[in-house]
Amino acid sequence: MPDRLQLLSVKIALMDSGIGLLAAAAAVRRARPDADLVLSSDPDGLPWGPRTADDITARALDCARAAAAHGPDALLVACNTASVHALPALRAELEPALPVVGTVPAVKPAAAAAAEHGGPVAIWATPATTGSPYQRRLIEQFGNGADITGVPCHGLADAIESGDEDLIDAAVEQAAARTPDGVAAVVLGCTHYELVGTRIREALRGDRPAGPVLHGSAQAVCAQALRRAGSAPRPQAAPVGGLTVLHSGRHAPGLPPAALTYAEGRLLAAPSPAAH
Repeated sequence: MPDRLQLLSVKIALMDSGIGLLAAAAAVRRARPDADLVLSSDPDGLPWGPRTADDITARALDCARAAAAHGPDALLVACNTASVHALPALRAELEPALPVVGTVPAVKPAAAAAAEHGGPVAIWATPATTGSPYQRRLIEQFGNGADITGVPCHGLADAIESGDEDLIDAAVEQAAARTPDGVAAVVLGCTHYELVGTRIREALRGDRPAGPVLHGSAQAVCAQALRRAGSAPRPQAAPVGGLTVLHSGRHAPGLPPAALTYAEGRLLAAPSPAAH
C-alpha cells in the first residue's frame, strides 16, 4: 500500500524580501511537483539587510501573515536575514497552528567536510552578516575547528535580485578576490547566492577541475518544511501544483521578470493549474 503521507496534498508557503526564495521553492517543486506553492516577497521593502531588526521583523510578519491567509501546511522563511531577526516573532505568532521553518547557513556540514577532506572554508554572506555576532556564534558552535573565513559580498544579493548579468559577474568577481586561495568549501550564507552557484564555483575554481564544494541550504530546508507539513517527497507526482505569488501582500500575476533569469525561476513559472 502506498505511503499515506505521499497521497496527501500539501501546500508550502515561502517568504523572503525578494527572489532569494526561488532556490528553496524550486527544491520543493522538485521534491513534490504536486505541492501548491505560495511565494510571499516584499518588493516594496527590499532589501531587508540594511533595515533595523525591528523593521525587518515587522516586514517579515506582514509577509508571513499574507502567506498564512492562504492556508499553507508549513511556512519556510527562505531568508537568512529574516531567520536571524524575525524567526522568534514568527513562531510566537503562527505556531503551533502553522509550522515555521527558518534558514541557517550550512556551516556545520561544510566544517564537517573540511575536517574529513582538509582545506579551508569560506562563508560568503552579506556585509551585514559577515563578522556579525550571529555568524560568529555559528562558527563557534559548528565550526569544528575548521579554518573558516568570512567573505563580505558587497552588492551580490542586489545584483542577483536585479537579474543584471554584468552586475552579477562583477559582484562575484569582487567576492572571489576576497576569498582565500584554495578554499575547499564555500558556505552560501544568503539564499540569493544559490541562484548563481555555478558562477561562484567557476570564479573560485582556479586550476582545479571541479572547484570548491558549495554548501547551500535549499535542500535541507525543503526537507524540513515537508517533514513539518506532515508530507513526504513524491518526485514523480502529477499534475503540477498551483503557484500563488504575493508582492508585499498583494496578489501578483506571476514571478517578477528577473526571476526568469534563473533556472529555478523558469522551473516554477512552467505551466501549472490556476492558483487556489
